[in-house]
Amino acid sequence: MRAVVVALGKIGLPLAAHIARAGHDVVGCDIDPRVVALVNEGNEPFPGESGLQDALAELVPAGRLRATGDTTAAVAAGADLVLVVPPLIVDEHAQPDYGVLDSVLDDIGRGLQPGTVVSVETTLPVGTTRGRVAPALAERSGLRPETDFFTVHSPERVYSGRIFQDLETYPKLVGGLSAEGERRAVELYQSFLRAEVRSMGSAEAAELTKLAETTYRDLNIALANEFARFADRLGVDVEKVIEAANSQPFSHIHRPGVAVGGHCIPVYPRFYLAGDLEATLPAAARRVNDAMPAYAVELLAGELGPASTGARVVILGVSYRGSVKETAFSGAFAVRDELLRRGMHALATDPLYDAEELRSLGFEPWDGAPVDAAILQADHPEFARLIPGDLPGARVIVDGRGILDPAPWRADGVAVRRIGRP
Repeated sequence: MRAVVVALGKIGLPLAAHIARAGHDVVGCDIDPRVVALVNEGNEPFPGESGLQDALAELVPAGRLRATGDTTAAVAAGADLVLVVPPLIVDEHAQPDYGVLDSVLDDIGRGLQPGTVVSVETTLPVGTTRGRVAPALAERSGLRPETDFFTVHSPERVYSGRIFQDLETYPKLVGGLSAEGERRAVELYQSFLRAEVRSMGSAEAAELTKLAETTYRDLNIALANEFARFADRLGVDVEKVIEAANSQPFSHIHRPGVAVGGHCIPVYPRFYLAGDLEATLPAAARRVNDAMPAYAVELLAGELGPASTGARVVILGVSYRGSVKETAFSGAFAVRDELLRRGMHALATDPLYDAEELRSLGFEPWDGAPVDAAILQADHPEFARLIPGDLPGARVIVDGRGILDPAPWRADGVAVRRIGRP
C-alpha cells in the first residue's frame, strides 16, 4: 500500500510512522518547512512521544517514510489511502473554524486520483464528512464521490505520549459514505493495525462515537466535581466516597479537579451540541467544569481571608495536564484571571516552559521569591515531589489535582486544601 498522511502533528506523524513500520510506503505532508526538514533527517520535530525518535531513525533512512510540503503532488503521485489529520481550529468558545481543514481538502482535491480512499481522522461535528469533506473533494478534483473516490471517517482514539501502544490496543472505527468505500477502508486499515478494525456502517456513526466518548467523560468529570463541592460543604472526603461507589461494577465515577483542559474534552461536547439542538446535559457539564478554576481560587481566598488582597500566588503548571507541553484550554488561564479579578498577584511556573515561553502565554514567571500561596494546576510529577522549602513563604496550597502528600506541609504550618477533601 502507498499511504499519504496529511499534517505531521502529534497524531499524524506517529500514525505515518506506524503505517511505514508495517511495511508500507508512506509520504507525510506538512506546511511547516521545519517539520518537513526534521522528519527527512530522521529527527522528531516535537518531544514527548514514546518510541517516535527510534521509529524515525529506522524508517527514514530505509526509505519507507519521507516528508514533503507539497500535499497536492504527494496525492497526485497516487495513493491507496490518504489520511487527513489536521487540527480543526476552534475559537475561545470551542466553536469550529474550518479554514485549515478546507485548505487541506483543497490541496488533496487538486491531486486526487481515481480509486483513492480518503479517511479523515480529525474529530468532526456529526455530518461534516458527508456534508463538507466529500463535496469539497469532488468539486476540486472533478471526480465522482463514492464512484471515482471514496471518503470515510475514522476518528483518532489515541493519547499523546503513548500513541503507538494505543494504535494496537483500541478498536479502529471506520464509517463510510458507501458500503464499498467503507469495505475498502477497513481492508486498508487492517493492513497496518493488529487491533480490531470495526465497520460502523456510516460516517455519521463514526463521528458520533468519538463525540460520545469525550462527552461522556466531560459529563462524568462534571458529576465528580459536583460531588466534590458538596463534599466540601459536608466535610467528607469525596475520594473515599468515589472509591467506595466504584467498588461495585456499575459505578465508574471519574476524579474531580481544578480544570478540564486539552484539545478534546472541553471541545468535542460543543461539537456534539452543534448537531443535537435538543441536548441539555453536555451544556450543563461544560458550565460545571468551566467553573472549577474559579472554585479553586475561592478555596484559596477562604484560607487566606482578608490577607488575600494583594497576595502573591504562584500557579504550579500551565500545561493542561501533567508531562505534556500543551496549553490548549488549560485551567491555568482561568485561574490566573480569577486571581487577578480578586486583587491577587498571579505568578506561574512550569518545568516544561522557560520564563520567555511563560511570558508569551501571558503569565508572569515566578523567580523563586517568597509567595503567600500556590495553586497546583497541572499534575506534573515534579510537583508531586515538592517539599515546604520549595515554596518559601507559602501559607496555603490548593492542590487542584490531589497529588501532594499534605502531611509535611501541614507539619510546617502550611494549610493544604484539596477539592472535595477535608
